Amino acid sequence: MGALLKLASMEGLNAPELVFYRSLFSLPVVLFWVLKRESLGSLKPNRPLAHVWRSCLGLLSMGLTFQALILLPLADATAINFTAPIFATILSFLILREDVGLHRWGAVVLGFIGVLIVARPGGSSLPILGIAIALVGAVGQAGVTTTLRHLQRSENVAAIVFWFAIAGIVVGGLLMPFFGRLHGFTALAQVVAGGLAGGIGQLLMTSSLRAPVSVVSPFDYLQIVAATIYGWLLFSDVPSLHTILGAALIAGSGIYTALREHRRRLREGPTAVPAV
Repeated sequence: MGALLKLASMEGLNAPELVFYRSLFSLPVVLFWVLKRESLGSLKPNRPLAHVWRSCLGLLSMGLTFQALILLPLADATAINFTAPIFATILSFLILREDVGLHRWGAVVLGFIGVLIVARPGGSSLPILGIAIALVGAVGQAGVTTTLRHLQRSENVAAIVFWFAIAGIVVGGLLMPFFGRLHGFTALAQVVAGGLAGGIGQLLMTSSLRAPVSVVSPFDYLQIVAATIYGWLLFSDVPSLHTILGAALIAGSGIYTALREHRRRLREGPTAVPAV
């Protein structure tokens, strides 16, 4: 999805347009999923306000992530986006007053060292604005992941993804008169394919959160590998040693945080509220 939408941005599409088209063309995937595996009744929200909150966070994060994709190489934007687990740890301490041990704080510091290596302040060609937008998007993604794990206690996966797609279409549609432009066939084909890929990816990602985060996280970081390959094949972006080293530290930090969280929940027992 990221590679296709970055290609579309090179054809002139902006971030609000990408949000709208990604939401619009992911909807058929969700409806196919529902008709194949569920019933239309599964789309009924049990906690509408929770869906509104999840959609607000998700759309903000999505818009910022797409803008970062426009401004940064694919591999760098993806690596920085994976600071979300780091911010989730910080938010759990500041907002939920969760006890964060020395090991998890060490992982947070390691992750931010990885960001500094990728960004190389003062010695990198990466735009500071792009890095800042990617980091703020990661903060939003941290909130989304935490919200999703709580939402799945009462909501069907299909309902979560469906109402998020609807929210993206509505919000994006309201922005289109201000940001929308006419584009050629190539650009439209890319956003159609990107929307379909995004819908499939979101369904699978949301479903995967039923498993312990310690199981899911290592596979999640394969996105960085895929983004590096796509960036090389499609944009001739050869990742620097700084990008590879920084991404490895960010991934290691996130995986270690997930493992520590999994062990903490095992100690506290099955009634513990999961935090990401």
